[in-house]
Amino acid sequence: MSLDISSLIAEFAEELFSGDFPISMDELDTSVDVLESPSDDIAAELVSDRSAYEKQKATLQTYLDSLPYECESIDVMQAKLEYIVGKLIVCAKSKNWLVLTTWDAILQCWLQMRYPMMTSTRATLVRFYYELCLLPGIEVRVIRSWADMLYRLLGSKTVKRKLEATDLQLPWKPLWDLLYKELFPKNRLAEFQGNRNLNNILLYVAESCKRYFPATDIPDMLETFLPIFTPDTTLTMIPVLTSFLPPTHTHIYLPVIFRIWEAFNSHIMDDRFLELAGILAEEHVTGKEGLAGEEGGAAWKDVGIWTQEEWLMLVSKGIESLYVPVGNSSQSVATTAVQADASAARQGSKVKKSISRISSLAKLIVYSMALDGPIRGDSASTPESPNSQPMGYLAGSKALDSLDKLITSTESFFHPSNSGHWTFTLTNLLQRLTVEFADRWLEEQQPSCTTPMAHRLTPSLRRAFVNVLRTPAFLAMFSKDSFSISMAQGALRTMALLEPTLIMPELLERAYGGLEVVNETHRTTAVLKMLSGISLPLVSEIIWRPGQKHLLPLLELCLPGIDLNDPNKTTCATLFIVSAMQHVKVGDLSMHHSGFALSGDAPGEELMEVDTEDIHIPEGVEMSPFVSLGRQEERTLVRESTAGFADWVTSLFRRVLALYENLPEEGGKKKTTGGKSEETVLKSIKSMLDVVTLHLSDQLFDLVLNLVFDYAATNAKSNAIRAFGQLVACLARAQPQKTLNKFLPSCILRIQEELKYGASSVRTTSTHDLVPSDTTLHWNMSILRGCLAYGAHALLKHKEDIIDLLSLLLNKTKNERGYTSTAAIVTRVMHALSGVYPSDNRFVNEDVWNQPEFGKTHNTQWGRLYEAKDVKVEWHVPSTEEVQFILDVLDRVAAPALDKLETLARSTHHWDEVVRNDFCRYLLFVRSVWSGLPSFLKEGSKDIVHPCIDPETELEGLLVDHLDVKAGFILTDPNDPRYQQALQHRIRFGNVAHLAAVALRQIQGGEDHLDAVVAVVKAIDTYFLDYGMSRGDFITLQKNFAQSREVNRVSARQKENSRVAWVKRAQVYHCGRLYIHALYRRRSSLDDTLLKEDLAELCLSPYTRVRRLAQSVLHSTCGSYVRATRYIMPSIFNALSKGNDPDRIKGALYVLGNKGTAALTMSEPQVRRQYLVALLECQHEEKPSIQKLVTTFSTECLIHLSEEAIRTSAYTAPTPGVEASIRALEEEFSPAVVDIKLTKAAMECAAKRAKRCLEETDKTVRFILEIASRPTTHWRYVHMAMKFLMGFLRRDAVAPPELARFFMAQTLSPQPGIRASAEQAIVKTAVLMKIRAYAKTDDELWLCKWQSPFARTISINNPPAFLAQLYQPVNEADGFYVDLLDTGFLAWTKTIKCYPLNLTNSVPWDLASRQCLQAIHDFIGESYLTQLATLWSQESSKASGSPHLHAENVMFMITLAKLFNGEHMHLILPIIEPLMTDADKFKQAAAAEMLTGLLRGSKHWPRQTREELWSWLTPRFDVILTQAKPDTISYWTSFLEHTLLNLDPRRFQPLVDWILALHLDFQGDSAFSSESLSLTKALNVIVVFIDSVGVRFNGVSEKYASIFFNNADSNYAEIRTSIANALCLIAKYQWRPAYPSVDALLAACAESPDPLRIRQGFFSYHVQSIINNLPKWKDERFPPPRVSQSRYDKVGLTMLLWLWVSLYSPEACLVRPHAMALLPELLSMSELSDNPELQKYSSAVLRVFSSVHLPPSLTHIVLENLVSAIQSSESWRIRLHALPALVVFFYRNLLTISSNGVLKVMDVLLDCLSDENVEVREMSSKTLSGVVRCSQRQNIIPLKNRFISLARSVKLPSRTHHDYGESLRKLHSAILGLCALIESSPYSVEPWMPSLTEVLARHATDPPPISTTIRHCASEFKKTHQDTWHKDQLAFDEDQLQSLSTMIVGTSYYA
Repeated sequence: MSLDISSLIAEFAEELFSGDFPISMDELDTSVDVLESPSDDIAAELVSDRSAYEKQKATLQTYLDSLPYECESIDVMQAKLEYIVGKLIVCAKSKNWLVLTTWDAILQCWLQMRYPMMTSTRATLVRFYYELCLLPGIEVRVIRSWADMLYRLLGSKTVKRKLEATDLQLPWKPLWDLLYKELFPKNRLAEFQGNRNLNNILLYVAESCKRYFPATDIPDMLETFLPIFTPDTTLTMIPVLTSFLPPTHTHIYLPVIFRIWEAFNSHIMDDRFLELAGILAEEHVTGKEGLAGEEGGAAWKDVGIWTQEEWLMLVSKGIESLYVPVGNSSQSVATTAVQADASAARQGSKVKKSISRISSLAKLIVYSMALDGPIRGDSASTPESPNSQPMGYLAGSKALDSLDKLITSTESFFHPSNSGHWTFTLTNLLQRLTVEFADRWLEEQQPSCTTPMAHRLTPSLRRAFVNVLRTPAFLAMFSKDSFSISMAQGALRTMALLEPTLIMPELLERAYGGLEVVNETHRTTAVLKMLSGISLPLVSEIIWRPGQKHLLPLLELCLPGIDLNDPNKTTCATLFIVSAMQHVKVGDLSMHHSGFALSGDAPGEELMEVDTEDIHIPEGVEMSPFVSLGRQEERTLVRESTAGFADWVTSLFRRVLALYENLPEEGGKKKTTGGKSEETVLKSIKSMLDVVTLHLSDQLFDLVLNLVFDYAATNAKSNAIRAFGQLVACLARAQPQKTLNKFLPSCILRIQEELKYGASSVRTTSTHDLVPSDTTLHWNMSILRGCLAYGAHALLKHKEDIIDLLSLLLNKTKNERGYTSTAAIVTRVMHALSGVYPSDNRFVNEDVWNQPEFGKTHNTQWGRLYEAKDVKVEWHVPSTEEVQFILDVLDRVAAPALDKLETLARSTHHWDEVVRNDFCRYLLFVRSVWSGLPSFLKEGSKDIVHPCIDPETELEGLLVDHLDVKAGFILTDPNDPRYQQALQHRIRFGNVAHLAAVALRQIQGGEDHLDAVVAVVKAIDTYFLDYGMSRGDFITLQKNFAQSREVNRVSARQKENSRVAWVKRAQVYHCGRLYIHALYRRRSSLDDTLLKEDLAELCLSPYTRVRRLAQSVLHSTCGSYVRATRYIMPSIFNALSKGNDPDRIKGALYVLGNKGTAALTMSEPQVRRQYLVALLECQHEEKPSIQKLVTTFSTECLIHLSEEAIRTSAYTAPTPGVEASIRALEEEFSPAVVDIKLTKAAMECAAKRAKRCLEETDKTVRFILEIASRPTTHWRYVHMAMKFLMGFLRRDAVAPPELARFFMAQTLSPQPGIRASAEQAIVKTAVLMKIRAYAKTDDELWLCKWQSPFARTISINNPPAFLAQLYQPVNEADGFYVDLLDTGFLAWTKTIKCYPLNLTNSVPWDLASRQCLQAIHDFIGESYLTQLATLWSQESSKASGSPHLHAENVMFMITLAKLFNGEHMHLILPIIEPLMTDADKFKQAAAAEMLTGLLRGSKHWPRQTREELWSWLTPRFDVILTQAKPDTISYWTSFLEHTLLNLDPRRFQPLVDWILALHLDFQGDSAFSSESLSLTKALNVIVVFIDSVGVRFNGVSEKYASIFFNNADSNYAEIRTSIANALCLIAKYQWRPAYPSVDALLAACAESPDPLRIRQGFFSYHVQSIINNLPKWKDERFPPPRVSQSRYDKVGLTMLLWLWVSLYSPEACLVRPHAMALLPELLSMSELSDNPELQKYSSAVLRVFSSVHLPPSLTHIVLENLVSAIQSSESWRIRLHALPALVVFFYRNLLTISSNGVLKVMDVLLDCLSDENVEVREMSSKTLSGVVRCSQRQNIIPLKNRFISLARSVKLPSRTHHDYGESLRKLHSAILGLCALIESSPYSVEPWMPSLTEVLARHATDPPPISTTIRHCASEFKKTHQDTWHKDQLAFDEDQLQSLSTMIVGTSYYA
């Protein structure tokens, strides 16, 4: 809801029609965002128990009542809906998906009209679209549009859901099946799916529909999802869990979710689960009494629906998300999770979704608030023993108490002096909290609310909530960046409406302060922004009574802000004036004062609530001006103050005129004034004047009108022409009649005068600067433009004058500036006469405004809000006279201009400057007339000459038809003579445009008349597109309405809003109806002529300017007219053929390459062929720019080239789900809903269509293959063709053999790019062929559910035994391999796929596949393989950082190996042999790629071949390892990884045996010995091996762990790193809490304290033995410089590295027990300054560890450790290093640390205050202030007394005295303690504070460090209190203020 209000109060139709070009749109995508109306169930909520349908009817009625014309009845619209659904059904039955999507758009238009829909109808439609989304193998873009439609039907939840779970049930399983293949694609398939976004779309569908999945399926879902949840799939499965699980019956799945969450360190998981928690908290705020009922609702537990432990976890995750750098670590702490995610996803997380974690956190906190505990007494004032703990919670709410702690602990980070990347997050949190709170508050006020009374918010909670957030919001108000300011402003605005008495007085104090200082502009702008946010409570006496009297003083103070030199300040000042003035009538009330009884009969009295809250006067403001007086006194003061309005208004207008005089000159192409900033200032001033003039009382209006008129009469400023015209327009808009009568006569006279003396008589047609002698003319034309823009009824009286004037101007203004101004005037006049627009925008209804009573007492109505039903919108609807006026202009002015144009167009032989000037002038004039008449004439039915329908495969009946709704068109009846008259004018305009275009083509050098050509393009644009409403304008209006709606409402539930918002709503609704008319229009023959002969030709013009403009018009036109694109295609393709001019080719490419057009061409097989072939034929054109375009567009069209795209247009598979949903739809509507004849015809076409499509596709492949095979084709084009051909490979048909031959030939191409693509193509061919051979049904084929003939499914009955079997060698007789072990982490799936050892099956290839295989086979021979190896061994051109294997080469090799069962092995091995040991690293890479391919591909080889391979390879492993150098070892580790990953390692037994037999010799000595190198290599191999085989390493992992721990003292850093990585991996794979079943897992999660076994530590024995040895080793350390060789240091570093790597991994919790055991050692390592590396790592690990989330049961252990380390340590360095860790830890676990823990921390800090070492003392003072602030406020008084008595008891002796040091230390500790207390409340002055200044001032002159401490404390105090010093200083008396300045300065000169 935060808005940048700068563009808020925008005008209505004024700006609408100024844009030249509407935004174009695709023919397929007409999605318009349907803006949820302000609480759409407004009228509805009144009666809570009526049916949803009745409520929708009531809402619709408020819409219809606001329009000035009669609309369709509900029955008529229901019939239209039935018609649309009928077409959808026919399309679905005939599987014509692409046509179906066009009808979706029509349904969308229908929804936009907001007519009610029966719940059952909506449910069946949702079911229909849900089933459509589940169709397998449909193009992604189509599914996306259906998902979008689904979302629109379900509606976003603003106030109330459209469908509840009781209305609709959807099956989740089919969606999961479809999603599964996207999330876990088959290995080789994954390559080709690219980054299509289908998984995110399907997850989005799941999320939208999850509440409609049956709750009884939750156990099934968990049964499906949890077994496949493993550490490798977390990032994929977590979104699945949160998207599928229904939000009811949470007790089933929450325990397991919290356990999983606690066990992983992941940013994405935190995001998803916090979001889920927020949703559930809101969903179940009603507990068991909500919709989910007794069974499904969540019971309320300790805090909201959470247990205490869950709540602590949620909030600490929340605190973590604020990224606040507590404990003065400069970098933000919580980065481990992000890095962990990066390392976790081996497959890269494909799931993307932006989640606002802050919103979720705010939801969670607000919806968990209730009175659920004892109320906390405020014990700060009663001194107790220093160790007492407060009982109870803030306002009796645990959630609010947690929030209070969270805010207090981060309070200092809200201050502008302490800003950073966290500022935005923190202010965002404030804003979201207030929004959620207000939303919940309003909901609970409604009669329909089901939340039990005990759970509801109470006024005391509300007060406490505002109190908690108040200080930070006031601090953040002055933030440095505008985002944070607007967030803080949003928060304050909501709080001011919730608790005005707490917010407003403080705010106004700051406001006066900020506006009175001139030199701090930042404060001034911040205050102005602030005021614009809280203008409603300021002016409305109902909300806050004392506000109104401050309005005038504030307005006066902000006048100096209007200043051209400071654009930002001006914008802010106008913004405040706008937001205040839109609620106020500006009129002097003081003169009505006498004789009016102030009580009782004032209107609006009954609206007042009696303000009962006056009793709470905030402390410290007893005598301030912000205290509320009685109602009468207040009203009297307000009435008195309004006497200042007259002065204020005149000074405002004078200020504005002065600003206008200083504007820069107008100029430039767009005739702007100055730069962007000046334009912004002018825009904001215009909005301001608009609002001010509208609300002026009659007397003040006359005053202003005269002032402006006098100015206009005596001045003509060339730099303010436009601006002054806008000012007059504002006056005209408020009172058109008065303004027109005042200005028109004099303007006309002056214009005639000027023209008579030759102004604007020099002919020009291009933009230029103003001619000085024309200034007066333009000045008056600008005023005229302003006057004529509004109030058509006023124009009628001056009809003749206006028509004469238009004729005069048309004929006399000859320079470009003159005639464009004329055109602008005529557009304005036409629009004012013909438009249907609201004519009154004031803050009260017109009848109220005009009451004499209102004029006398309007202050009681200020800030009045309306409900929708009470607003009476006044519209301008053209009268008969106005229509006649328009027709007269057409007859008398426009028709003669068209005559002239015809003559000019016919006399083409002598065109010169004069003719060209006349042509441009007249054409512009006629065009402008029509621009102003978009809704004058409704298009009737047209004779369609070129329907562009292919009769064989398409039906006229299914062609999309526009939704005909009433939209306020004026002439609609073709039998009306006026209609015919206007229609003839319009047709003539079109004909003349065509004539002109033809003429300009004939003229010699016609293109040199560029201005004329551009004019023609724009005329065609107007002819086609200025009809109804353009999309761009409609969206602008919608945004505008959305903004003005948000300004005055706190939540979507609010029924009232300002009248302006309702007027805009009515206008948007009316424009939505107009917009629907602009879509899907049909083409007459004139339209066709203009489109094809003129517009399409102009798109190919040699001039870039013309071409660009024409293309933009063409795309917009194609978006509005049915089949327009298809109609112009042939002529565009012609332009691409050989022999055309390069510019024509370029133009054609741009037309075709437009994204919308390309999507369309690529979806129609025939056109697709032409397009691709045309692109490939472009190689004859040498111009680089054209080649670049071809490259771009050929790449862009690849996304439309996929097997799905072909299948979508030729779909023949059965669709049982869709069929069932169609039956439901048919039952829902009347029997006649489906047109039987049409259905039959559609079914017949369907078969033809599919056949035609496949034929076309084959033809396309042949064409492209022919081009690619030509010897003359350039290699770039071969590559392009290759990519196209790959797109045509599909799984339901085998590639023809010639295609396979082509691909194979290209695998030997010298171009690496072509080679890579060819290899991928062969792989794709082979994979799709395999799938086709394996799959038995269509579903198996497209859902990837086929079964390999080599595989079997076995059930897992005894998981441990099954696992043990995998560690044993495979049994020869009945053994089997298990390749993919993707289960058994949390629980086991019931079955698993395995490959029996002795299977002799073969693949059942059909004939086509055999031919294709033969084609590939024929290629492979010795020479082929040798060439291949040579090419692979070349140095790669792509310089990549790390050496790696080329995936496409490996895949290619695997494919060949699999296809031919190793028959070429004996040819390959001799080729590989020399490469393996070659010194050239690229040759080794080629060898590794080939070997990987052979080994992975040997999966199903005959046994003998496999054994031959191994007998050749096994002896060579040692050779490979020995000769591998540091730069080639990574090739061989990649070889291992690629080979072993996701395959059963027992397939590679010889390799595994060799690896496990590697000798690890850690004892090698010399630094460069070959041993250390071979050890590094061997370790590398083992680490890769562990990571690749994963769980299956567990059999031997224990042995290796011992080796690694025993040799942790290696001398080499890289070996230590390898050991650390290996240990981390071993722990990761040993951690398998695998439960035999999901039920067992759920039971354990609910009952056991550690169900996922994360607290046991896998290496406890080893770590303990190291801990036992460390003290001994520490004593044996070598002296420097050999200290780093000591065993202690080396083992320490290995352990630290291991902790560091583990803490940054997703499984960070596994190392937690070990880290806790090592904590004391970490602390002692951090003090070893002789080994900087050890010190650095130990501090880093400490910092990270203290910021990791810990479960509450562990926090006290860590705390104990930290505390005892500080207490017991001998060394001050340890204390210094441990304190920051303690702070971070304390802050992170703020809520979980028990009261005893807090006392321990306090004791330690108090001890450290008197430490020997001054750094430790200062650090502990800093820490103390933080701890006191967060949680120890009740102990401040006892602490204060303790420190004061200590300070008093110490007398400093002389420096030479032996006690001097001891005394200095004691005194310093006391002073530090006092300073810590002062710093603990940085933004307030507590009652105990002032007296401390005197104590401290006494010591301000003591020797350092005491004096420096005091000075530092005082300067900090000054910095944090400067905002509120005007108020804070009142707490100090004279002496104390003197003492304070002594503290800052030190000694006094006179002392």
